[in-house]
Amino acid sequence: MHRGGVPDEAAEAVLNRFTDAGLIDDAAFARAWVESRHHSRGLSKRSLSAELRRHGVDNDEIREAIDVLDPEQEVATARRLVERKLASSRGRPPEARTRQAAGMLARKGYPPGLAFRLIREVMQEEGAELDEFDADAYLDPDAGFSDT
Repeated sequence: MHRGGVPDEAAEAVLNRFTDAGLIDDAAFARAWVESRHHSRGLSKRSLSAELRRHGVDNDEIREAIDVLDPEQEVATARRLVERKLASSRGRPPEARTRQAAGMLARKGYPPGLAFRLIREVMQEEGAELDEFDADAYLDPDAGFSDT
């Protein structure tokens, strides 16, 4: 409304009426956003919080919305993402597969420790040989690994 030239007093009055009528509910928006984006895109709590902040949702409402996701659910989602990513890259060098899966999880907001733990577990379940799984080496751009 501000960009449209609506005076601040009028905009505030309209927004207050909409809020009172239940047409604007940031808490409900945040809950729906978390539910949708976590299940459809696999985003972590960290990424969901950042997105809601960009949408102007209050920190308390963000916290309430993301607290619905329990840590086990977040880990299970990350594991499904890793399984899907690694399944699509079978036949490629383990280093490339690891970097791709870790990069995908990083973009979705998952911490490196969790990412590499899950990647290692899934690759071991596949029967991949992981002589020395050095997560730091895969993240080091100077380590000489490539995604090709």
